[in-house]
Amino acid sequence: MTAPPDGGRERSADMGAAARAVAEDAPVFVISVAAELAGMHAQTLRQYDRLGLVRPGRTAGGGRRYSPRDVALLREVQRLSQEDGVNLAGIKRIIELESQVEALQHRVRELLDELEVAESRRIAAESAARSGHFGEPGYGGALVPLRPATSALVVWRPRDPR
Repeated sequence: MTAPPDGGRERSADMGAAARAVAEDAPVFVISVAAELAGMHAQTLRQYDRLGLVRPGRTAGGGRRYSPRDVALLREVQRLSQEDGVNLAGIKRIIELESQVEALQHRVRELLDELEVAESRRIAAESAARSGHFGEPGYGGALVPLRPATSALVVWRPRDPR
């Protein structure tokens, strides 16, 4: 059998397009396809799975199914190992830390969204309080006008337990 004139690049490009056509987390690639997409041997993917560097989905029969995200992670593992000289334990730690950063960034976005909603509610409530419309529909009469600030100080001391 002879190699294609392009050295297999066209087939790899077609497979790369297929990887982009599916959902990022959809476990769709069997191990041989994932290995080819990542430019590795299938046995290397099995080893990386055993080491916990990548966690492919599983079929009911236990077969591995890799997502486009898994393939991208495999490529990153290969790059860190070959180009940067990072050992597999270091790569695993890098992956864990990047995952934590991603989760924290997602949580920050959630909190910023919540803050935006709370701020718009606060502005609406202050606006309603200033205009004196406490019993309007939507507010249910639950708003109480703000009292002017005082300089009063309240000191509380617990009673002597006797």
